[in-house]
Amino acid sequence: MPGLRREELALLAGVSVAHYTRLEQGNAGNVSAEVLDAVARALRLSDAEHEHLLHLARARPGRKKKRGGCPTTLRPALGTLLGSLDVPAYVVDGRTDILGWNRLAAALLHDFGALPPRHRNFARLVFLEPALRTRYVDWEAKAAETVRALRVYAGYCSEDTGLTALIGELSLHSEDFRRLWAAHEVRDLSHGTKAFRHPLVGELTLSYETLRLPDDPGQSLFVYHAEPGSPSAEALRLLGSWGKDATAVRG
Repeated sequence: MPGLRREELALLAGVSVAHYTRLEQGNAGNVSAEVLDAVARALRLSDAEHEHLLHLARARPGRKKKRGGCPTTLRPALGTLLGSLDVPAYVVDGRTDILGWNRLAAALLHDFGALPPRHRNFARLVFLEPALRTRYVDWEAKAAETVRALRVYAGYCSEDTGLTALIGELSLHSEDFRRLWAAHEVRDLSHGTKAFRHPLVGELTLSYETLRLPDDPGQSLFVYHAEPGSPSAEALRLLGSWGKDATAVRG
C-alpha cells in the first residue's frame, strides 16, 4: 500500500508485525475474523474489498483444484424470462461466461449466438473483440469494472480452472488486461449508467441494474433500460425491430 509501511499498518490493525507479515504471505494459519476486520478498517477497504479479503483468507494454500472449478448453467425458467423482457438483458456467471441473453441484448452489444460457446465470455469480448470495444463510449471504465468483477470471483472460487485459463488467455493477448489485472482492484457491480455508440442508431445512454440470483450462486442478471420518452428509448425501440430472435442458452 503506497505511503503506508508494514509496521504502521500492523500498528493500526493492532497486530504484531510478524503476524501481519505472515498474513500477507498467506502463512497465518486460521486467522481470526477480528484480525481481518481490523486490517480491513486500517486499509479503509470498501465492502467489496473487505469481502474479498475474507474469501482470500479462507482459501487454503496448496488446496487441490477441482477439475472444471465452479461450473454454472442457466435454469430454463430464466431463459424464458429473458425472452419475455422488452429491454436488453443477459445472465453471466462469476467468470463472466454469458449463460443467456435476449434479442435486444444481442442487438445492442453483440451477436452472442454467432460465437462458439467457449468464446461467449464477456471479459474475453471486452478485451479481444474490437467490435464490442467500439460499442462503449467509455471503454476504459467498462474494462476496469470487468476486471474488478473477475477479482471478486477469484476470491471465492479460486479453484475454478476455467477462470485460470481465461486470465492466462487475456494476459497473453491483451496489454490492457495485464495492466488492469496488476492493479488488484475489486468492486462488485450493482447499478449505474452506460453510454453506447451503436452503428445503426448512434449514441444512447442506458441505466442498468445488476440482480443477483440467490438460488444460482455467482450468477447475475443484467438489465438495461432507457428513460421513457428519451432519444435513447427511441433508439431501443428501433433496435427492437432488428434481427431475428437471438434468445439462447449456453450448453
